[in-house]
Amino acid sequence: MTAVLDTASIGKPKARARKHVRSLTGYWPETDSTGKEKWPRGDEKTWKDAIRGVASDTPTITKSIVNHVQTSLARQPHNLDDLGAYQASALSVRDNLIVNWNETQLHYTRKAPKRAYYLSLEFLMGRTLDNALLNLGLKNKYNDSITGLGFNLEDLIDKERDAALGNGGLGRLAACYLDSSASQELPVWGYGLRYKYGIFQQLIAPDGQQLEAPDPWLDNQNPWELPRLDVTYEVRFYGHAERTENGRAIWSGGQEVLAVAYDVMIPGYDTKNTNNLRLWESKPKRGFDLNSFNAGNYEQAVESSNSAAAITAVLYPNDHTTFGKELRLKQQYFWTAASLADIMRRFKNMEKPISEFPDYVAIQLNDTHPTLAIPELMRVLLDDEELSWAEAWQITTNTFFFTNHTVLPKWPIPLMEQLLPRHMQIIYDIVTVEKQFPGDRDRLARMSIIEEGIPKQVRMANLACIGSRKVNGVAELHSELVRTTIMKDFVEHYGVSKFGNVTNGITPRRWLDQCNPGLSTLITESLKIPKAAWLKDLYKLEGLLPFAEKADFQKRWAAVKLSNKRRLAHYVETTLGVSVNTAAMFDVQIKRLHEYKRQSLNILGVIHRYLLLKTLTPAQRKKVVPKVVFFAGKAAPGYFIAKLIIRLIVNVARVLNSDPDTKEYLTVFFLPDYSVSLAEILIPASDISQHISTAGTEASGTSNMKFCLNGGLLVGTVDGANIEIAEEVGESNVFFFGHLTPAVEDLRYQHLYHPVPVEQKSPALAAVLNEVSAGRFGDGGVYEPLLNTIRQHDYYLLTDDFDSYIRALDMVDEAYQDRTEWIKKSIRTTAKMGKFSSDRAIQDYAQEYWNIESTKLENGTA
Repeated sequence: MTAVLDTASIGKPKARARKHVRSLTGYWPETDSTGKEKWPRGDEKTWKDAIRGVASDTPTITKSIVNHVQTSLARQPHNLDDLGAYQASALSVRDNLIVNWNETQLHYTRKAPKRAYYLSLEFLMGRTLDNALLNLGLKNKYNDSITGLGFNLEDLIDKERDAALGNGGLGRLAACYLDSSASQELPVWGYGLRYKYGIFQQLIAPDGQQLEAPDPWLDNQNPWELPRLDVTYEVRFYGHAERTENGRAIWSGGQEVLAVAYDVMIPGYDTKNTNNLRLWESKPKRGFDLNSFNAGNYEQAVESSNSAAAITAVLYPNDHTTFGKELRLKQQYFWTAASLADIMRRFKNMEKPISEFPDYVAIQLNDTHPTLAIPELMRVLLDDEELSWAEAWQITTNTFFFTNHTVLPKWPIPLMEQLLPRHMQIIYDIVTVEKQFPGDRDRLARMSIIEEGIPKQVRMANLACIGSRKVNGVAELHSELVRTTIMKDFVEHYGVSKFGNVTNGITPRRWLDQCNPGLSTLITESLKIPKAAWLKDLYKLEGLLPFAEKADFQKRWAAVKLSNKRRLAHYVETTLGVSVNTAAMFDVQIKRLHEYKRQSLNILGVIHRYLLLKTLTPAQRKKVVPKVVFFAGKAAPGYFIAKLIIRLIVNVARVLNSDPDTKEYLTVFFLPDYSVSLAEILIPASDISQHISTAGTEASGTSNMKFCLNGGLLVGTVDGANIEIAEEVGESNVFFFGHLTPAVEDLRYQHLYHPVPVEQKSPALAAVLNEVSAGRFGDGGVYEPLLNTIRQHDYYLLTDDFDSYIRALDMVDEAYQDRTEWIKKSIRTTAKMGKFSSDRAIQDYAQEYWNIESTKLENGTA
């Protein structure tokens, strides 16, 4: 006899195991009859004597680093370079993180608290080594050890490439929230995808075009992740779903892909609490077709491997093609299905009734990307757990919480039916609002999950709203727009209590203490309180307000700013080979390139300033405030207009920076390959920063908070979190311009049906556009598609806001010339940024949405 394979079973779903097997990540101690924990094996004392703690003294740290040089890297002192020293140091720090991580996870398992899970397609983490050392409180000890080994800590930190797990504010927000959750000792895990290449590495061609190259961030060993090869789940695509009874179905056939877990430790600040970010990598279930290989069909032999690996290859594949659109949908389902399977396994290990799932699990959807988690949980509860529709829907709608950033994403139903046939059945079955408004067809059309058209589309924002317990915007203005316009019908249906606001926040650990240590030291010395006190309660910065009037403090504040400007100038000189005037005003705009963020308005304003300078005499120019303008950000590979904006910025910089008449007073730099690490250099150096989106288009923004926290003043529209920042710091310390949100739609209507030539609306802007067309900054014909978006329809209202924008910049120049008053404004701005800590924001979620509490380790802080 021998075991044989039933070929008829291939592709069919396996019989569901009634009891989940505990994996290596879900183990907890057994107890005796008195409730005391049993030691699992061997001699308890022998084990405990050998278990290590956090290495916190210099000799032990040095020994740990050298041990990793010898064993993990298999190298010796005579062939160890900076990269090797970084890797060994990082592995040593990771060992410390794992010690705390293990204690934290065991503590959560013992206490069995309600947990929250943050699902985000992006996690823009930035460099980890510096952040981990600061949160562990071991930076000085590691610095001593590394110096003793003949290396410089700052050089080693520079060897780390940013993890390519995000692109912009959405991913950085998620990273800040994970940091704050750990620091606030809240049981929160993040779930995302382990992209092999991330978004892309941005290069600039000689003609100014953006070029995209793979971002090889994983080419060297990533010391910050822990492969969990024992944590795998099968994820199905395609196939067919056969209806059975009670709303259930059997989904079988198609393609099966394995989701493999990689864990990234998230250390809290001033606490041993260490949370987790679990990232999924896609791998084939059967990676190599031996029969095809032996038959000589080598491409077919690895087809399944390539198809599976593509799912987590790149963040945001270009969806202008059918393949790219399908790949994006695959990414979103793969990630949500694996995450829900993992969450369900952890819950089942608690041996609680499935009806109590929402009592122990809260899942936050960061924008619409993870919305497929809603029908996926319904599928699990219906088909696997065999619940009734009513029971499953009750659990689902009490588990999910939806953070709205945008309502745009939709998926064609033919693609959904092909790729996820079972989920389309569930989406069609979800109860509509027809009973509430039986005769209001217009309302039904607006609220329906299905949008009519050719082809029909699934509205993911509507699905997320219907399937979630609560919906929140991310700034007061945005949340009000959600309630009164974007989801007005849903507010009337569900009631206003379902719709709230959680203004975004940033972690002051990274965005002040880590990126601006000079300012952090000055604040700590001046407030005369422990650094940890104000870093975990940012409202304590208000203690700086009296210092704004003290001349000595003003002088020290200005010295910190100058030091940061010199650091940025050094970066520009080493990367671009040009010098920067550090005595000039530094004006910074760093954002994802998009028409609504209006980098175009900024560069057109720069051209206007240049043209004005050219008309002045040398004597008149000497009275002008010198300015250096910095841009950084990436455009999506398929976003033609955004890439044209980059090209214009680069070519304007080329002309201005070489003009002998004006380069002393105005220079421009586009810094390529924007990242968190680059932001950490740019933000502390700014005198002003620009947040100039068309009113009503920016949900919140968080870079505005980072600049203001570091004493940079804000130039912006009355949009997003700019409004709340002005309320906190005072409107005399910000520079607002432009039309307000209520006027936007009327202005767009006028552009469409009663257009007025640019020459009449804004002669100054018309002159700038004509200079670009005439070829002053390279071939003018190249920019005509961009210029036509302004001249013809101007959806983002550049013609309406340009003159107001120029007046705001004139006010900036005037204010900057009074150096004492400017420094006072800078101090007051930093002092009033307490509201914008991500610690405050995550507590809002924990208390008002998730209903979770701090689970402090018994032995307290490190």
